[in-house]
Amino acid sequence: MTAARTAVVTGASSGIGAATARKLAEAGYRVILTARRKERIEALAAELPHAEAYPLDVTDRAAVDAFAASLDRCDVLVDNAGGALGTDPVATADPADWRAMYEVNVLGVLNVTQALLPALTASGDGTVVVLSSTAGHGTYEGGGGYVAAKHGAHVLAETLRLELCGQPVRVIEIAPGMVKTDEFALTRFRGDEAKAAKVYEGVAEPLTADDVADTIAWAVTRPAHVNIDLLVVRPRAQASNTKVHREA
Repeated sequence: MTAARTAVVTGASSGIGAATARKLAEAGYRVILTARRKERIEALAAELPHAEAYPLDVTDRAAVDAFAASLDRCDVLVDNAGGALGTDPVATADPADWRAMYEVNVLGVLNVTQALLPALTASGDGTVVVLSSTAGHGTYEGGGGYVAAKHGAHVLAETLRLELCGQPVRVIEIAPGMVKTDEFALTRFRGDEAKAAKVYEGVAEPLTADDVADTIAWAVTRPAHVNIDLLVVRPRAQASNTKVHREA
C-alpha cells in the first residue's frame, strides 16, 4: 500500500495556516499540523481526515530536527509560521522586536526547510511553499522590521529555487497583501483591538485566510512540472502596500 502524500504546515494553529491545513486535507493530503499551541492544533487535527498534530517552535532547531526525524515522509512543506511586531519607525524601533521577527520569519523558515529538504527530495516530487508577504516586495513607513524579515523570506525562497534547479523539488512563494485574520494585526499591536481594527477600516473586502489557503492549494496541486515561482495576491481594494481604497 502506498503511503499517503504528506503535507507539513507550520503555524497551523490559526489564520492562514489552519485554513491551508483544511484545504490540503480536502485535496487528499495527510496533513501534519505544527505550531506552538498544542490544544489548537490537536483540536483542528481531530476535525480533519488523516491529520496529525505536532507541537513545534520553528525557532528551536533541536526540536525541528527531532520533528523531521519523526516523519516517515514529506511531500509538501508550507512554511507559514511568521508574524509582525509593532509599527515603530526605524529611529525608535526596539531591536528585540526586529530580532524576534527575523527569528520566526526567516530562521524559522530556514530551520524547517533544511530539516525536511532530504525527505522532500527523496519523495521524487517535493514542494516547498514559503509564505512571504507583499511586505517582502515593497516597503512602507513603520514596517521596517517586518519588511526586512519578509524580504529575507523572499530571498531565501528565490535562492533555494536557484540552488535546487535540476532536483525534484519546486519552490513556490505566495505573497499575500491585506489579509484580515483574527490574530495578525492584534499581535502586531500587542492586543490593542482598536488599532488592529483600524488597519481594515473602510476596506470592504480584505482577503480572508481561506482566500490565501485556496491560492496555496491551487499552486501546490499544479502538475509536477509546473512551478508557480511567485504569486502576489491582494484584495481588489489594495493596489499597493501604501494605496488602499477605503469607503467612507
